[in-house]
Amino acid sequence: MGNGRQYAIGVISHMPENQPLELARKKLALMICVHEYPLSIVDHAGFRKFCGTLQPMFKVSRNTIRLDIINMFGVQKNIMVKYFAKCENRVAITTDLWTAGHQKRGYMAVTGHYVDASWNLKSFLMRFVYVPCPHNAEVICEALHACLVEWHLEKKISTVTLDNCTSNDKAMEILPDKLDTSSLMLQGSLLHMRCAAHILNLIVKDGLDVMEKGIERVRDSVAFWSTTPKRHEKFEKMARLLNNEYTCRLALDCKTRWNSTYIMLKGALQYKDVFERLSIREKKFTCPTGEDWVFAKEVCARLKVFFDVTELLSGTSYVTASLFFPQICGIRLAIRK
Repeated sequence: MGNGRQYAIGVISHMPENQPLELARKKLALMICVHEYPLSIVDHAGFRKFCGTLQPMFKVSRNTIRLDIINMFGVQKNIMVKYFAKCENRVAITTDLWTAGHQKRGYMAVTGHYVDASWNLKSFLMRFVYVPCPHNAEVICEALHACLVEWHLEKKISTVTLDNCTSNDKAMEILPDKLDTSSLMLQGSLLHMRCAAHILNLIVKDGLDVMEKGIERVRDSVAFWSTTPKRHEKFEKMARLLNNEYTCRLALDCKTRWNSTYIMLKGALQYKDVFERLSIREKKFTCPTGEDWVFAKEVCARLKVFFDVTELLSGTSYVTASLFFPQICGIRLAIRK
């Protein structure tokens, strides 16, 4: 280790005067990308003092690091374009479009997936771009097609997977007209794939709308004991008194995210005895009834099936297409019990 460090220091000391600073900028840009830090980190007083301690000559602005990141992307993009020019494998595309809540602006992310020569599944972000309104089929199709052309993949794609909304369906009806269908698998008949995880999400949301009233008192109980730090501390103390290990923190769900409802119910059921004991001491708190707990347990068991399958189908390090049919059959059998 000592020799390695001396060697590294020796290499840096013999570099041209500006080269270590340029290398540091590249490493900083990479760090920001890998850890998803904001570009404004380079303007923070603490960061500037830290860098000044290590190297007083190292100074970088937000615009400079932004350009470094863009240049880094350009270099890596050219490498990937050249790789796919020689590669005979096809690339599966996934894309999503959403509106950022604080900006009220629409963004599209396009990701490519392929199997390399060593049979390893690889994924890479092709584009993260602002998409102006209106987000209709024509705009979505044009943005997606522009990305494929930019990466020279319009003749090498296998499938395009999107969420299940009307504008996406119409966009995928238009896209084949912009492509050479003879270069696609089965003349493009398999081009459009629907996101399996999104289909499951829609199914569960519809089911929870019907069962909403049945779990309302459990949700109110979680909200009561997680609203303030004082109440939460009282709840945790009671759990310890009852020898119930407080390993899963109480968390109120977000009604638009069914997986958070599953996590909430799972945690509440774990501390059922805590809720019941606290209802004796706390007059303002109304504990769910026995029927409420039975219903919550049943709902939680059903949601667990969807939760596990959704996590499986959302994997990024393995192929998921072959998992869909048997998992959906498993869900159907579990629901019919």
